[in-house]
Amino acid sequence: MSEPTVTDKEFNIDTVEHASTTPDTDLPWAALGLKSDEYDRIVTILGRRPTAAELAMYSVMWSEHCSYKSSKVHLRQFGEKVTEEMKKDLMVGIGENAGVTNLGDGWAVTFKIESHNHPSFVEPYQGAATGVGGIVRDIISMGARPVAVMDPLRFGDIDHPDTLRVLPGVVSGIGGYGNSLGLPNIGGEVVFDSVYQDNPLVNALAVGVMRHEDIRLANASGVGNKVVLFGARTGGDGIGGASVLASESFDDSKPSKRPAVQVGDPFAEKVLIECCLELFHAELVEGIQDLGAAGISCATSELASNGEGGMHVELTNVLLRDPSLTPGEILMSESQERMMAVVTPANAAEFERVMAKWEVEYSWLGEVTDTGRLIIEWDGETIVDVDPRTVAHDGPVYERPYHRPSWQDSLQADTFRSSSAGQDLPQTAQELGGAVVDLMTSPNMADVSWITDQFDRFVGGNTALSQPDDAGVIRVDEETGLGVALSTDANARYAYLDPYTGAQLALAESYRNVATSGAIPMAVSDCLNFGSPEDPEVMWQFAEAVRGLADGCQELGVPVTGGNVSLYNQTAGRAIHPTPVVGVLGKFDDVGRRTPSGFERWADGQAIYLLGTTADELDGSEFARGRDHLGGLPPKVDLQAEKMLGEILINASRDGMIDAAHDLSEGGLAAGLAEMGLRFGVGARVAVDGICERDGVDPFTALFSESQARALVALPRSEELRFTDMTSARGFAALRIGVVDASSGDLEVAGPYEGGSFTLGLDELREAWSAVIPSRFGTLGEATEAVRQEK
Repeated sequence: MSEPTVTDKEFNIDTVEHASTTPDTDLPWAALGLKSDEYDRIVTILGRRPTAAELAMYSVMWSEHCSYKSSKVHLRQFGEKVTEEMKKDLMVGIGENAGVTNLGDGWAVTFKIESHNHPSFVEPYQGAATGVGGIVRDIISMGARPVAVMDPLRFGDIDHPDTLRVLPGVVSGIGGYGNSLGLPNIGGEVVFDSVYQDNPLVNALAVGVMRHEDIRLANASGVGNKVVLFGARTGGDGIGGASVLASESFDDSKPSKRPAVQVGDPFAEKVLIECCLELFHAELVEGIQDLGAAGISCATSELASNGEGGMHVELTNVLLRDPSLTPGEILMSESQERMMAVVTPANAAEFERVMAKWEVEYSWLGEVTDTGRLIIEWDGETIVDVDPRTVAHDGPVYERPYHRPSWQDSLQADTFRSSSAGQDLPQTAQELGGAVVDLMTSPNMADVSWITDQFDRFVGGNTALSQPDDAGVIRVDEETGLGVALSTDANARYAYLDPYTGAQLALAESYRNVATSGAIPMAVSDCLNFGSPEDPEVMWQFAEAVRGLADGCQELGVPVTGGNVSLYNQTAGRAIHPTPVVGVLGKFDDVGRRTPSGFERWADGQAIYLLGTTADELDGSEFARGRDHLGGLPPKVDLQAEKMLGEILINASRDGMIDAAHDLSEGGLAAGLAEMGLRFGVGARVAVDGICERDGVDPFTALFSESQARALVALPRSEELRFTDMTSARGFAALRIGVVDASSGDLEVAGPYEGGSFTLGLDELREAWSAVIPSRFGTLGEATEAVRQEK
């Protein structure tokens, strides 16, 4: 005889009492993403089978996305390798909704980056839009006013038909949500690579500011205090989104996951922001938690677990958009624009007054208890009775097996120089000039303004720098000019060649970009995008990347304050390249001293200096990508050199020595010079002879190598002696390679090659450079209409 199965009616009204008397009832644990041993563990914890509602809670909270069960053992390094010096400005670290760093003068800043990858492939517009909404609510929940967002994006091949579906929707979703919130989008990245086909990466970063006294934490403290859910009503969108979408690989044989994608309303979130800030200002909440992944399951269990340890909730009080939802669905729903707070009885009336003022709906769900149990009732009957820690914090922890891939050695042995791709390299002036044009008109080096123009970069009036500058800069305090700089970076090609080094290179580039703007790097948030943790080779990539990032942060002296792990980024067994996106936040005492990344028109005759040295480092480079080659070892990392370079750039900016600065990374010196010229349409005359002679490299290597710890700066001739004295005192290589030529509008590059020099007209280069993305996706109007029709 077969075991009895739970009927739809029983599933909907499954109580703890009923579960205790029907131990053999089958529940759909596998369909909810649980493994058999995980289900058995739940039974052991409870001493009985779970109710349907309890099963729903455990399934989403124990999902990879929520529990970090495969990554916890490695992520601990971020805490273990933090020194006391690194903690000096850290006010809230890993474990809360977002980290908080002290800016001084009573100001604090919070920032965090997360992923919304799988939802953005299934439903590009809503997936990307709700990714922005979710990260912004993390910032709100810390007590901060959100002030800016950023979006590192990665898509499949630019010419693949599905990229035409995904990219316009993602871009429109980001712009539609962020612009409606009134938040400037100040930076990010756009990368095209076939490894992201069917698995784009849509990472979202938000930053907020607050006074020290406004910091809020996610805990339910104070026995007898009331628990309230406020914001949008709960609907059927996003049910199981965290476990179904983010915690498994895509498989064409599986049914559509479209119902698991949340639907956002940015105008409701805008009201929610102002409502929450008034609550904070009036000190009306004791603890607060946003509702994102796992919805009410997460909010109740985490608040209770972080506080007194007990909570009693009546689930029938939840305001619904869909009255047919079962208790389990209500607990799992990831409907957007919702918050949960703990309020003292004395403040309840004033809380309700604020809700009425902002016309925000709310429902009192229950109260904080000292029972150590999370009790949830449905129409007076208990459907959940659990220790909240077992749901929120004490879930499975896996030490996944991992090993270095067998193919890693052969991959690293296949260097660019030894391959056929590295033969017949450009040598004459004409060939080198053509190679620079080819580089700058490749999809990953082309102008991305077609994308960024859909994002409002200046709303709010506090944006001091934004794309295409090296870092985004936001003013925090109008009176003093206090501000922050932010950059996000990752090079998955480097990480594929060597995950440890690749993660450090991502950190180094982001650190360098912040320093190039003139800000002092202070903190890190990361979004670690990898394939399946059940693949030992992928798990090795992850373990190495985390180790590299933790070691790198320790050496640079910047702590990781929070972040996100996104696993199962693979389709039909094909994993993405390891993509550890690293966001670095820096501090300005006065944003008026920030340094832009382009030659200025009024700066005719300024000296151009190359900081750092150049080696033969073409493996994983953009030039190698253009020849369809990926192999060898990534550029070497020298974090002490990066630190010294940062000090030079920061001091030179603060003391008014330099008027433009740009880091060298993808595309090397050739890309750096072209981008500095294209920034404001100002030309330059440079020569690579000195680089070739000093560093012992050929002209091609001088132009296209991606050696790290390098930057270009432009400075008045009156500042040259002071600047070179500063670099000499530090023993840091600085070479004068040319001058700004504002009158010609050309980039002239001389060198020891046949023909003597090549000249690129910036107007002609801009025309080709800026046409790459529109040629694939049409005009902005056409793209917007296509997205509207899709929605």
